[in-house]
Amino acid sequence: MPEYLAPGVYVEETSFRAKSIEGVGTSTTAFVGPTRKGPYRVDTDDQETPELLTSFGDFLRIYGSYTDLSLSDGSPATNYLAHAVLAFFNEGGSRLYVSRAVSATAAAAGVQVTPAATPPAGSVAFAARFPGSVGNGLVVVQETVSPGSLVTMISARPGTLLRSGPIATPDHHVKVGTEWRPAASPGDPAADPAALAAATPRFVTLRVISVDADGEEMSWDELGYDRSHPRWVGSLLGQEPGRRSDYLQNTFAISIGGSVSAISLHNALFTGAVVNAEGLLESRYALTGGLDGAAPTSTEYALALGEIASLEDVSIVAAPGASAYADAMAIALALIAHAAARRAYRIAVLDTPPAQTPGQIRSLRGQMDSIRAALYYPWVVVANPNARAGRDDIPREIALPPSGFVSGIYARNDVERGVYKAPANEVVRSALRFEIDVNFGQQELLNPLGVNCLRLLSGRGYRVWGARLISSDPEWKYVSDRRYFNYLEASIDRGTQWAVFEPNGERLWANVRQAIADFLYNEWRSGALLGSTVEEAFFVRCDRSTMTQNDLDNGRLICLIGVAIIKPAEFVIFRIGQKTADARS
Repeated sequence: MPEYLAPGVYVEETSFRAKSIEGVGTSTTAFVGPTRKGPYRVDTDDQETPELLTSFGDFLRIYGSYTDLSLSDGSPATNYLAHAVLAFFNEGGSRLYVSRAVSATAAAAGVQVTPAATPPAGSVAFAARFPGSVGNGLVVVQETVSPGSLVTMISARPGTLLRSGPIATPDHHVKVGTEWRPAASPGDPAADPAALAAATPRFVTLRVISVDADGEEMSWDELGYDRSHPRWVGSLLGQEPGRRSDYLQNTFAISIGGSVSAISLHNALFTGAVVNAEGLLESRYALTGGLDGAAPTSTEYALALGEIASLEDVSIVAAPGASAYADAMAIALALIAHAAARRAYRIAVLDTPPAQTPGQIRSLRGQMDSIRAALYYPWVVVANPNARAGRDDIPREIALPPSGFVSGIYARNDVERGVYKAPANEVVRSALRFEIDVNFGQQELLNPLGVNCLRLLSGRGYRVWGARLISSDPEWKYVSDRRYFNYLEASIDRGTQWAVFEPNGERLWANVRQAIADFLYNEWRSGALLGSTVEEAFFVRCDRSTMTQNDLDNGRLICLIGVAIIKPAEFVIFRIGQKTADARS
């Protein structure tokens, strides 16, 4: 309570309304799996956090293209996760996290600039920032020069490298503060600026061009050789650049030993250099040793899942393509365990393995049971974006796991209709066809088991034709039930945090009841709850009937909430019979 110690008028702000609960987002998705490049979680202590992607272009910049992987264990080389990301955005998804799973046998490419025997303090090397065969690219360094004068020498930035004198035997100076000192021995007396200006001075900068194994090119101009230069190459292209975007998008990095001076770096980079067509001194360094390794195991997938565990806005998780790997079942179970974690409020979208018959899928379904996962069958055939004219060795079509498409459809359904509507009877926009044409009889076998089929329906296109969980619990049958309860639970959880440590009495109980009842009333009005009246749609109890004295003594507030959720009309039945002309209806 405020204190009133001196006479006067006191104006205070107060609130006469209950706290409100805002519904959480339901369409943010997370994919885990191998990619061409990008950051990843090294171990359980690593705090690497995935970046939020809002377009396929974001994925390309950070995680690379959909070029095939080079897996060493004979696993399918198709870059399933990249294709799934493209499908997710094409189907209507808008917010996605990607957590990269990297094999223990993967390696980063590199090349040594200085001789191999050079001590670390004096060495210079280029290396791919992350493991993967995409790092087996090329780094081109060029010496760029521009004319200098006494005026420009005075205004030059500290750390600038200057060349003067004859080209055959040039002198190099570095600007230290306001003085020009010999680059080879900066401790020597400063040079006379007028004398340098009379010796045809040239400002020397560095241009770096990188080309990764996928042909993606990046370039940097006007880089400095000295550590004091504001655009020092070791800062902009170092292993730990100052900007997060540089760390994520620059495929290659340079490492420079602590004792390497500006002139030493220059000489190391251009030892054996040639003069290119532009008249610039140029050196080329090919990086080797980059490996994608074997297909990630369930252990590596578990690390990747741990990377997204703390992201509260994620409500859908999938591992596109993992069902094609040898560790498929263990990865699926890890995905289910992740979705079932306490306060995760997520659903796992699972893929069946490729080229499976309905009988094989029935056996597979018998190995899993969860109220927090849905299984989709079969794979989706789309146009192969890697296909090129004249390249008959690259197939024109490619079969992809359904989870990328389905996750995008979940997001589209949430925006257009609502999370309470089953994400089924929805068109798969990107599909050319399905890997297997599931007929009515085959779906009669699979649907009761909780396998959601993708089907071609004559005159209605390619559609998701199932909305069940892989659950044996009759109370949890439908995807929409699970996802809507996730939405309610997460919204109430995050919207009532204000109640923690409040005095646990009638006033708090009334405020909690009112906040939740107002939230559920809006849900009922929007058509998410069953019932013609509020009393039929939901109830909220938080009073002496829900708590004992022992609960109060131990700081527990217990609120009972019941909601009548709407089930999808999975079986629409019309009963038609004959009648006589004089029959009464």
